[in-house]
Amino acid sequence: MQAHNLTIENRPWTPGDSFEYCEKIAYDHYENFPVASRFIPADKRKYLGALYAFARTADDYADEPGYTSAERIESINRWEQRLNDCYNGEAAHPVFVALCETVERFQIPIELFQNLLTAFRSDVTTKRYATFEQVLEYCTCSANPVGRLVLLLFNYRSELMMMHSDNICTALQLTNFWQDVSIDLEKDRLYIPKEDLDQFGVPEDEIVSRIPSTRFRKLISFEVARTERLFREGKPLLQEVGKDLRFELKLTFNGGMNILGKIKSQGFDVFQKRPRLSTFDKLSLFLRTLMA
Repeated sequence: MQAHNLTIENRPWTPGDSFEYCEKIAYDHYENFPVASRFIPADKRKYLGALYAFARTADDYADEPGYTSAERIESINRWEQRLNDCYNGEAAHPVFVALCETVERFQIPIELFQNLLTAFRSDVTTKRYATFEQVLEYCTCSANPVGRLVLLLFNYRSELMMMHSDNICTALQLTNFWQDVSIDLEKDRLYIPKEDLDQFGVPEDEIVSRIPSTRFRKLISFEVARTERLFREGKPLLQEVGKDLRFELKLTFNGGMNILGKIKSQGFDVFQKRPRLSTFDKLSLFLRTLMA
């Protein structure tokens, strides 16, 4: 991992080349972060790409196959050192050349990036959570900074808007947890807190065995219901932002709610089939959001 970065840094990077490098990462890996959407104003896309490239690269370090946990943490730590250098006006890696311009132009505090790195370290070191409060603390670092970064790029700085964004982003992260129970198990991760397993009488080995028992379905129903509440608490943000961000935000919000709807329609069995939006679902979502 380190050798690859040294190779990249051996050549000089102009800001233009650096933003192109970041945008390629964004387009190659587009998931839920609103980077590739053509509904984002053109003058914002390259900056979103820089933010995404920073997070995507660090996330890859956390999940890099063939490396020990210590090596993964070391790579994340080196990435943080580059972040610190960036805030001191020094950058050789293209991601940070682009990030330097981004953070200066939009006055972005370093703490948002540091929180993301804290979450990626947690992905390496923490595989289970005792309480829902601990899961929420993880979301505070893993998901909420993303929404705040996007708001800052559009010059939305109200603390109330930030709080609404936090609710939506936490809900999106939780939705991903319930959607991807099987996928996370393959990495020996389980984000359903032990206190909830105990409350519904679901032993962990039942989940590891991917048994969609009645008690497991009731547990997922419970998790979905409180995730929906978080979405509703954050929904005012859809009207608080302007037209420059509203459509993209509505798509993201409605996409998360639709995934929860898919989980419901499958009887809260997330083992037999991963709840996901089909091409038809996405088209329908786009049209309904457009007409709303």
